Amino acid sequence: MSGTSQSNCSIASGFHLSGIPHLEDFNFWMGFPLISMYIVAVLGNATILYIIKVDQELHGPMYIFLFMLSAIDLLLATTTMPRMLGIFWMDDSKIAFDMCLTQMFFIHFLSALESGVLVAMAVDRYVAICHPLRYSSILTSKQISKMSTLIVVRGALVMIPIPFIIKRLPYWKSNVLTHSYCVHQEVMNLACGDIKVNVIYGLFVILSVMGIDLVFISVSYMLIIKTVLGVVAEANTKAFGTCAAHICAVLLYYIPLIGLSVIHRLKSNANLPNLHILFGNIYLLLPPVINPLIYGIKTKQIRNGLKKLSSKIIHQEKTSGNV
Repeated sequence: MSGTSQSNCSIASGFHLSGIPHLEDFNFWMGFPLISMYIVAVLGNATILYIIKVDQELHGPMYIFLFMLSAIDLLLATTTMPRMLGIFWMDDSKIAFDMCLTQMFFIHFLSALESGVLVAMAVDRYVAICHPLRYSSILTSKQISKMSTLIVVRGALVMIPIPFIIKRLPYWKSNVLTHSYCVHQEVMNLACGDIKVNVIYGLFVILSVMGIDLVFISVSYMLIIKTVLGVVAEANTKAFGTCAAHICAVLLYYIPLIGLSVIHRLKSNANLPNLHILFGNIYLLLPPVINPLIYGIKTKQIRNGLKKLSSKIIHQEKTSGNV
């Protein structure tokens, strides 16, 4: 790197987050769909958490994992959406360096947790469909606790180094991020120094966490499909129907993740310069909003719990009105 280029480098005190490119004049109006999505994410996931918590019939393995997924989605939405609203409504685009690293860690950590929970849910469906008589003996409370601990510990161990390998780097004085939040893939590209360690470690994380998880999910569904095809038509439809919501959640998570990872690692995306922003927003914003809707629609027990909750609220309102 030339001396002139080196002289433009300095340790960053903060970054400037961006809204939607070329739509800056509409930032105020863009905030309304965003806050609507946040409200849906909070209410949807909080409702599922409440229904599972209060209904003793929903304390089985499938619903424990759904409880974990909803909790992660709620945290992920809260990590990203309020900060984005600050950009759209208060023109507050600056984020301190340490705050950026903190947000970066939680985004990647929660994403790793979500990937792990999706694997656990795939294993749950595999055991329920392929070994139904041994379901309760295999997925015991002890085994679920071990799986949950493993998911959290793995996510923490893999993601903790990311802020540190970013913090060691110098950055361009022009420190504008194209996303509305801090992610490792983009922040590392602002570095003046050698980012080989960041590239290698980022690839390691993708392959060792999300890559392996996707393999486990794929193998689980191959075995499920093999089992389902061997039963009669009516049982076939009923058995595979229990997987519909999980398949939607997996596709919603992994398709944008793979697209985002590929785009960030391409040397040039001049033909579609904003494609990484689209995939990034889909990857982070849609799952917390869509997942509770999918499980609310596709899962009969959650629908029944929602009806009970609605009836309880209506009854309380009528009682308070009579008083």
